[in-house]
Amino acid sequence: MTTEFERLRLSFDAGQMSRRDFLGRASALGLGAAAASLLPKSAIAAEPIKGGHLKIGAGNGASTDTLDPAYTANDTTSLALRHYGETLLNVTPSSDLEPRLAEEFASRDGINWEFKIRKGVEFHNGKSVTAEDVVKTIERHSDEKSKSGAGGLLTDIDRLSIDGDTFRVALKSPNADFPYYMADFHLVIQPNGGNDNPASGIASGPYMLESNQPGIRYAFKKFPNYWDSNIGHVAESEVLIINDPTARNGALQSGQVHLVNRVDPKVADRLKGMPDISIKNVSGRSHYVFIMHVDTPPFDNEDLRMALKLAIDRDEIVDKILRGYGSAGNDMPINSTYPLFDASIPQRRYDPEQAAALYKKSGHDGTPIVLRTADGAFPGAVEAAQLFQQSAAKAGIPIEIKREPNDGYDSEVWNKQPFCAAYWAGRPTQDQIYSTVYLSTAAWNDTRFKNADFDRLLKEARSELDLAKRKQMYSDLGRILRDKGGTIVPVFNDWIDAVSAKVGGFVPDPNWSLMNNMAGLKCWLKA
Repeated sequence: MTTEFERLRLSFDAGQMSRRDFLGRASALGLGAAAASLLPKSAIAAEPIKGGHLKIGAGNGASTDTLDPAYTANDTTSLALRHYGETLLNVTPSSDLEPRLAEEFASRDGINWEFKIRKGVEFHNGKSVTAEDVVKTIERHSDEKSKSGAGGLLTDIDRLSIDGDTFRVALKSPNADFPYYMADFHLVIQPNGGNDNPASGIASGPYMLESNQPGIRYAFKKFPNYWDSNIGHVAESEVLIINDPTARNGALQSGQVHLVNRVDPKVADRLKGMPDISIKNVSGRSHYVFIMHVDTPPFDNEDLRMALKLAIDRDEIVDKILRGYGSAGNDMPINSTYPLFDASIPQRRYDPEQAAALYKKSGHDGTPIVLRTADGAFPGAVEAAQLFQQSAAKAGIPIEIKREPNDGYDSEVWNKQPFCAAYWAGRPTQDQIYSTVYLSTAAWNDTRFKNADFDRLLKEARSELDLAKRKQMYSDLGRILRDKGGTIVPVFNDWIDAVSAKVGGFVPDPNWSLMNNMAGLKCWLKA
């Protein structure tokens, strides 16, 4: 009962239900009138206020960005996507699944899944959302030609079908986590699946796109026919792309914007001490990475990759870059926030002597290894690269840092250059992050990692119902990546946002910054 109550409380805090609904469901648990006393007084009094113009200052945007959900790859396009689009399901802050365009979902065997599509939902063009639109959407993202960021999640689909208002999926093998795939932010349901104009910004979300200026701003106006009155409180919401962190913080302090993301840990405490500004941070599955293309010299040499993994001082990056807002990584995308995490996997530590020995064994010719980075790669990315350069030098490994422009970094550097800094938001399940980034066929396999044993084991883990066996499989997957992969994961970072006192309803979400990029939908402006 306590666990269920905490889930209710998280849903209430996140703006997913009204106070009346919360108290009603708490009463059903046998808590009765005592439920109200278990909530903070400020939360009980904080009923959403409708209207107003909310402004969000966001980093990590570029002039090359597109509103096609298939290619959403950064904070600003994800913020835009959450405003105008909606998926079948959402992942809540407590990692449960919340019905959205699908009001019900079920499976009798983990292979055949059914999603009942909510009736009475409109697209912004006036057409009704149908199960056919859902099929067309999933077909488009699963097409290899689309290169969708969700493509790696959909490779096990055998067939799609429709039965009235029900969308049906038949898989090639059982997968208990499949509904989480339908909450992936890329899989926004679009008219005709987005086949007509995928970057139009037309979907069924609470806001209609008013202005699309990639790298500059996105403006939205409340969609009057939106189906859910519990979200979409402001009349207008605007995302201003401010890539420079100092300028972004300055915009918040001057009142130009109401919320900002990507607060650098080194200024977080200073902002926290300012009047009318609060810091909202939460730990989760997000991690900073240095990625190596394992099919490109010199990173096709396993000894060299391991030398670099041992030549980075993770504790120093935690102390000097995260400043307490995070923890050390272990060269795999999994930490203790995942239920089947294996804590027995040894934590990798800085070992310059072993790194030097492996570097020598690799036969590298001694020319500097070029590491590309930018301020926008992640907060503190340039400084983290410099620390990496210094710790590697002690192992006799020369690293040359090439600082790239923020604009276009995600389109011109990440997933294109063989050694660069980047970040991953993580995913709700181990299967999902592995399938999105490390499966051989994944469009976003940014290290070009292709390992037959990894692929086989990942597919077997999806259908394994014995949790002990499944945990061991995930442990084996993590060890394969940790030792053979091309990803250096120095740290897991907190999400750090800064919020004006004029904003109500903000509750940090471990899934991504700015309430899983839904702050524009769930927050309101105080009177």
